Amino acid sequence: MSDRKEFRELAEPAAAREAIDSLDLSPPPETVPLADARGRVLAERVDAAIDVPGFDRASMDGYAVRARDTFGADEADPAELDLVGAVHAGAAPDVTVEPGTCAEISTGAVMPDGADAVVMVERTDEIGADGDDGGDADPARIAVRTSVAPGDHVMTAGTDIAAGARALGPGTRLTPREIGLLSALGVDEVPVEGRPRVGIVSTGDELVRPGEALNPDRGEIYDVNSTTIAAGVAEAGGEPVLYPHAGDDYEEMERLLRRAADECDLVLSSGSTSASAVDVIYRVIEARGDLLLHGVAVKPGKPMLIGRLDRSADGDVDGDDAPAGESAYVGLPGYPVSALTIFRTFVAPAIREAAGQPEPATATVEGRMGVSERYAEGRLRLMPVGLLDLDDGDRPLVYPVDKGSGATTSLVEADGVVAVDPDTEYLDAGEAVSVDLFSPDVRPPTLLGVGEDDPALNRLLDRLANPRYLAVGSREGLRRLRDGVPDVAVTAGPTDRDVDAEPLGGWTREWGLVAPDGNPEEVTGLADLVDRDLRFRNRPTVSGLRRSLDAALDDLADERDADRRDLAEAVDGYERTAKAFESPVRAVAAGDADVGLGLRETAERLGCAFVPLGEQSVVVRAAADRVDRDSVAALAAELGNGGDGDGGIDAILSDLPGYSRNSRNDP
Repeated sequence: MSDRKEFRELAEPAAAREAIDSLDLSPPPETVPLADARGRVLAERVDAAIDVPGFDRASMDGYAVRARDTFGADEADPAELDLVGAVHAGAAPDVTVEPGTCAEISTGAVMPDGADAVVMVERTDEIGADGDDGGDADPARIAVRTSVAPGDHVMTAGTDIAAGARALGPGTRLTPREIGLLSALGVDEVPVEGRPRVGIVSTGDELVRPGEALNPDRGEIYDVNSTTIAAGVAEAGGEPVLYPHAGDDYEEMERLLRRAADECDLVLSSGSTSASAVDVIYRVIEARGDLLLHGVAVKPGKPMLIGRLDRSADGDVDGDDAPAGESAYVGLPGYPVSALTIFRTFVAPAIREAAGQPEPATATVEGRMGVSERYAEGRLRLMPVGLLDLDDGDRPLVYPVDKGSGATTSLVEADGVVAVDPDTEYLDAGEAVSVDLFSPDVRPPTLLGVGEDDPALNRLLDRLANPRYLAVGSREGLRRLRDGVPDVAVTAGPTDRDVDAEPLGGWTREWGLVAPDGNPEEVTGLADLVDRDLRFRNRPTVSGLRRSLDAALDDLADERDADRRDLAEAVDGYERTAKAFESPVRAVAAGDADVGLGLRETAERLGCAFVPLGEQSVVVRAAADRVDRDSVAALAAELGNGGDGDGGIDAILSDLPGYSRNSRNDP
């Protein structure tokens, strides 16, 4: 019988939050140098130990005077005072202002004895000892053309903050402003809330750290979660500690988790939390700690663990006695989108609270669904979505950006999350929804494009301000354009969909078969794929390249008076597809295929042979009601070489083998 853990009853999201709230993540306060205090949170009150400023000082350039000597002075009848010297900032005064005298003074300088006010230099004149204009000669007297009161233009000692005053209170987040005040008080170190140490352990035999060699034949993938979760921990105010990734071996997983528990306030693992035979983390928690919860009614992120891990009572961790007690534990799902969503929703708030960090500024946008969305799984859905503001006075369009939990780019291409209630089965196009932005700094794209992927298009997008492009293929691109969400769609090859769209321009590209360098199998055309035993790598049916290949196979079937389906079945790998335009070429270059479908540009760039089969027309189309948008007009200008004067699309095409300008604006 299989020893398999089942999700018997999923906990509600509120229960998951309660379980995490019951964990103790808080480290003790610590003292840090002021230079390292930015972003930290004060653990206790800081009082001023000195007056700031510590002396009476001039708040502007002018003359230090006895205010009484200026009473009644004005433009018509100025007061004349003897100049007895000067006082500069950073120097102790060596003069005394007696009745009938004054001293030149700089902003910030110490007020000399006897002076109680400053007259700004603009309200004075320099005169000679005999009362005439002093000219270039050293003045002996100053004419004061205004009266001042005691204290005018003087900052007295302690005006900024006085000794004994409360400078900053506990819970204050230290920004450059607060650090400036502490510097003025002479503080060189401050007591701050401790940052919870968060140990991060990614699990799975298939994981490889970025920078190491990857073997896709063994199903290896790069470890995404360790670095992304570590960044999230740091952003929330914690101190991330990365541990070596664990395989699916019980003893190794137990060793790493116990080590992390001994060294950290919170342990986060990713992967090995679902109900499969190799997922053993929950067994480690049950044996070495306390499992509070396994499975939450939320999508993505159902396989979530919450518990505690016992620390070693007398263990030795890197030479230090580990304290007895418990470390908090949360097990995140393995798929990046699920892991990051669960972390952001449930774990990050707990880390912020433990670190004394305030909740981030919330940013919620009210939008309208651009398309309908069906959902009937009976659990809370945290749906990644993108936004597009059409500047039409209405709420922005909201569209799902959900490629599945295994696709990291879902969160990169999204702007926020729509929480779909478990009882909601259908969201209609135009329905009002509330979008929780990933951060207040999120800026939706200025232009949303969909359709074919293409090297010339990639360079063209680089010339625009903040575009977003979803490479969904030519057919899907036209479908989405017809449904009314994107601004533009890019298609290649033959199309069979009619849409209300305006062609903005385009180009042609040479397509064909790609073979290893030197073309060792001497492939000459499509017939070789049908008649010979050659391993082929194709593109999916949504791709414009695939549409052109299918049309060419139709022509070959007509020539042979054969059934096209029989010819396709004769090709080894005709239905084995690769998503991106480079993928079949890379498969050929790696020896995983004898022939692939691709572009001349890609073949030459990756050092492969190319057998041409034809030219494709690539067309950029704009939704008919979006042509006047500024971002669409900017794209049209680049396509028409009316951009920034450096050649537009022609300059791009000149660098790409097999590309040329399409003089027509239609396919």
